[in-house]
Amino acid sequence: MTEQRRYEPVTLGEIKELAEVGRPTVSNWRRRHASFPDAIGGTESKPLFDAEEIGKWLDERPVPNSEPHPDGTLPTYGDRFRDGLRLRRLVTLAHGTLGADELIVQALAVAAMEGEGGGTVEESLPVSLLSDFDRADSELVRTVRDLVAELGSAGAAAEAVLQLARRLESDLAMDATPRAVVELIDALAGPVLSVVTEQTVVLNLCAGTGDVLLELDADDGGNRVAAVEPDPVRRKVLEYRLLAHWAAGEILVCAEPWELDEVRPRAEWSLVPVAPDPTASSFPDADFVVADPPYASGERERDEEGPLRWAWETMRRLGPEGQGLVVVPSWTLSRPRGGVMTANARMREDLFKAGAVEAIVQLPRRIHTFRTGAEHALLVLRGEARSSREPAQVLLIDADRLARRVGDAWPENVVGLLRSRETPVSQEAQSVPTAARPGSASLLDGRSVLPAHRLASPEKGLDHFAATVEARQDAYAALPHLKQWIGDLGVGKREHRAEHFKIGGQLRAGQLKILSGHRIRESDIGEAGVPVIGREEMLGALPIGKRRIMLEDLAAYPQSLMTEQGDVFLLTEHGVRTQVDDAGGCVLLAPVQGLRIAAYRKYLMDLAEGETVRPERLWMRPHALARLLAAPRNQQRGSGSLVRRVSVKDMDLPQLPVEEIADLEAVLAETERHRADVRRQLSALDSLAERLAAGVADGDLRLRKRSEPGSPV
Repeated sequence: MTEQRRYEPVTLGEIKELAEVGRPTVSNWRRRHASFPDAIGGTESKPLFDAEEIGKWLDERPVPNSEPHPDGTLPTYGDRFRDGLRLRRLVTLAHGTLGADELIVQALAVAAMEGEGGGTVEESLPVSLLSDFDRADSELVRTVRDLVAELGSAGAAAEAVLQLARRLESDLAMDATPRAVVELIDALAGPVLSVVTEQTVVLNLCAGTGDVLLELDADDGGNRVAAVEPDPVRRKVLEYRLLAHWAAGEILVCAEPWELDEVRPRAEWSLVPVAPDPTASSFPDADFVVADPPYASGERERDEEGPLRWAWETMRRLGPEGQGLVVVPSWTLSRPRGGVMTANARMREDLFKAGAVEAIVQLPRRIHTFRTGAEHALLVLRGEARSSREPAQVLLIDADRLARRVGDAWPENVVGLLRSRETPVSQEAQSVPTAARPGSASLLDGRSVLPAHRLASPEKGLDHFAATVEARQDAYAALPHLKQWIGDLGVGKREHRAEHFKIGGQLRAGQLKILSGHRIRESDIGEAGVPVIGREEMLGALPIGKRRIMLEDLAAYPQSLMTEQGDVFLLTEHGVRTQVDDAGGCVLLAPVQGLRIAAYRKYLMDLAEGETVRPERLWMRPHALARLLAAPRNQQRGSGSLVRRVSVKDMDLPQLPVEEIADLEAVLAETERHRADVRRQLSALDSLAERLAAGVADGDLRLRKRSEPGSPV
């Protein structure tokens, strides 16, 4: 710093780094905008600019596609630039002997000491804080104190220091609870924390670096607040951050949940570790418990220490009238029970049996910036007294689908649904009974309980009969040569809505068999041999039969299976696409799968031998199966953070009489034959247009419309 200027002049390269843009962007700003500040020194090749003038100029330029501030204003490049200026000296220190995490811990220790009056009450401070403060060099101490003076409080300085985690790519930023989830938790906790009682007890399990606790603002001098954080570095960051914001000793921070059972009464609370006291009172039942354990996808499914352990720990700490919120990876909810009961499946079912789950909120995909390959859900848990009074139903909310409709307002909509202020859209939210009831699904049937897999209903506001009659009229007008066939289609309303069953049950019963796609080297695929069906064929980018594989090359893949006549191809990425194999003898490439009707082969053999086959011999038929699987109710069941996939086992089919299935199959098979004729006509026209254009483009053809008989082309 200088006496004349608050900050040292900056170069173009420093503007680029501090505003977090590319060097060409800064060059374009300077070249194209006459209002860009003039250089105040330096050389022609390396000019220097007044930092405050640059900041003011950048204030006029909002950051594209950024989240608004709480007050509704948009972030600007000026905000980024000033944040970078404040932290410039700390970033320089990080490039020295200190690592990123060590620098952040020491800087937060200085901020915590400033928040606690410079250490005037050392007896109430953690021993580690004094040690980390003593290790901080004079330059680091001066920089943090300057931040405190500039921003007006030790808490604001601590928040500025934590921005280093993102700038220096520290792991501390990777497990932070997303801002939208923090706001949702705060909104759900509002009614609990606003109740006027003698003392509200708040517990944050897996507290991380304290984002949720600070948002809750639970430390009002009367509440009892505690946090658990197993990771030692994050626990230090949490302690020092809280000390920078709040008074020493008012928040209890532990390394493990069992330590809560050995704490002393509030009058003797201290962040300083103490020896267990057999006369000490344990931490009381909490009115509000929240946990966001940092698990990635697929961890510890068979482990008693898996993610759902935190849900059970929440229930153990929750008071009879309390509320708990636990963020879990979605795989904990989507794994089926299976033949062998895993620890995860057992804990999940026990939660439902105990009536502990009030709601499951499937969070929007890519909610975690650094965990892009994992999906998450929020479990809303209720205390024992509330679970005994309220009906055994769980509200399932697909906030991912909700966010696609309402955008950033999805947290407010979720809160409204949980408080019964809004009428749910059936595809986005439904109450599902926990225990089995006649004619209805339940959450204890061993299947996935993820909202995206459970929520499916008739298209809202659609009269299927009227829509089908209209579609038939459109087809009648567009295809006059099929008037007789279209006119013979009888469409009527069903008196009672058909029940549905899951594909997973038919697979377990052996009535359907799933065929997995295989991974085959591109070099083994050519233009001769048996057809190969992959993503390109299902999307229509390549015609079926264009890609093939020789049988001798296929022998290198012993797990591969050939399809049979009547098998149904499925591509379940970003929706469901299906196609019937009318000939058989194809090889499936992942991610394409197949479904085989177990009884269909015997049915075809009996027909070939001239036997009379009754309809009841076949419960389902290929074209009917293909179309019913691709119906909108199944298209909506996608999940997955990077690629939306629909689980085949979670699709459902209507329970229809075999006579209706036979009639549906006949109509759909004839429809497919007419569609194939139209596709051949379109393909012929496409080929003609391609050849005409190619000939003209190469200069070999001259075209004109024939005007009279006998004229040359």
